[in-house]
Amino acid sequence: MENIERDLLLDAFDSNWIAPLGPHVDAFEQEMADYLNIENTCALSSGTAALHLGLLMLGVTKGDIVLCPSLTFASSANVILYQNAIPVFIDVDSRNWTIDLNSLEKAMIKYRPKALIAVDIYGQSCDYDVITELCEKYNVLLIEDAAEALGSKYKQMKCGTFGHIGVLSFNGNKIITTSGGGMIVSNNEDYVKKARFLATQAREIEIHYEHKEVGYNYRMSNLLAAVGRGQLQVLDDRVKKRRKIFQIYFDNLSNIDGIEFMPESIDTKANRWLTTLTIDSRKTGVDRSKIIDILEKENIESRPVWKPMHLQPIYKNFDFVNSSGKDIAGSLFNNGLCLPSGSSLNELDQKKVIDTILENMV
Repeated sequence: MENIERDLLLDAFDSNWIAPLGPHVDAFEQEMADYLNIENTCALSSGTAALHLGLLMLGVTKGDIVLCPSLTFASSANVILYQNAIPVFIDVDSRNWTIDLNSLEKAMIKYRPKALIAVDIYGQSCDYDVITELCEKYNVLLIEDAAEALGSKYKQMKCGTFGHIGVLSFNGNKIITTSGGGMIVSNNEDYVKKARFLATQAREIEIHYEHKEVGYNYRMSNLLAAVGRGQLQVLDDRVKKRRKIFQIYFDNLSNIDGIEFMPESIDTKANRWLTTLTIDSRKTGVDRSKIIDILEKENIESRPVWKPMHLQPIYKNFDFVNSSGKDIAGSLFNNGLCLPSGSSLNELDQKKVIDTILENMV
């Protein structure tokens, strides 16, 4: 695998095509389109850039309301503010950690939003049959944030292919990486052509630099695309590896009263980008934060799950919608733990993680 990446990277160097764009960018886009079975793709500098362009493509502008699950990485929400739009955060479902469908419909009725950013959290697909039905019913435009879910499936379709626009990330911590990078994907050719135009500073077709719109420096370099092409060839193997890592954790820890792993929804296949679980301190005698500290003393990195957006200081004045009367996202944050899950994790190191946790359970 490393030799494939090295060969492609050296090919990019030898071609002297170092700057953004180039034959490896074109090839990476086509190979990703083939993998996802989608018509159009545009390789970009980050998943955040893809989200931002997605909102631009859908015409989201100042004052528009955009729905977003509260349990997500900050970029899913930040791009809404880039457009001077108004985020409304939706609680998640404890059964799969993705956006709660009852709360979602409640918010659509109350706020009449322009768009929804649906997040496939930790590689777990949302229920897109219901989501697309709700979006059609209430005339809401859909962006699928599949930044954490490349290689995951919903009813045999690859994540990233649902809704009007899909978003991928190849950041350094993702299941495949170009060190930094992302992609916008869609079956709507006009969206992707416009995104490609804006991502290259919105330069008009003139011999000189002519600009009629504000553009962005969002395109991926030829070098990074070469790395991405090599990584894409082993994506399915990495999904298998991550799922195996999850299963080993599950087999060794799920029988402890008070430990609950993030479920996998029916008709989905999660890439298990990260193995995540919750710890009920009343049952285990030790809370999530204590486990993080214990693992840290053994030089093992772990962390809480994403802090929900409605609990972030920057978003404290924006609305949060739930239908259950409970703050599920907040509860998952307070009790949730992400365990070491990298594709290079070997069984001996994973055993050390497991043994360290078991030694500190009541």
